[in-house]
Amino acid sequence: MDQINLPESEWRKRLTPEQYHVLREAGTERAFSGRFTDNKADGIYRCAGCQLELFDSDDKFDSGSGWPSFTQPAAGGHVSEHQDASHGMRRVEVRCARCDGHLGHVFPDGPPPTGLRYCINSVSLDFRSRGANGPGGSTNEAGGS
Repeated sequence: MDQINLPESEWRKRLTPEQYHVLREAGTERAFSGRFTDNKADGIYRCAGCQLELFDSDDKFDSGSGWPSFTQPAAGGHVSEHQDASHGMRRVEVRCARCDGHLGHVFPDGPPPTGLRYCINSVSLDFRSRGANGPGGSTNEAGGS
């Protein structure tokens, strides 16, 4: 997969201030504030920075954490994992493998079959429905809750 390496000035042009804070500065949106937390529509979640397919709605579950949660990435190699010791905690950070944008963290407390919970910031994602618009459908739709 080709990497996307842009100067920070270009990322600032392409992203909203909130997207920039999360994707480029490893920020976090407030719990229960994200547009995809309660999204139950059928489709694919893509990176808001580079549109790489990251997570499938078939792997989304309600973790009660306040962030969209998934049991696994949509495809192997689409996310990268890194040790994160910030804020006095030991966690595993999840980043987009193409643009290196911060997505969230993965925890070992998810449901079967993986036992993993990919806890992802809504602002780092775009959503494309597989519904009435066919494969690829519309972008940035939060769908029903």
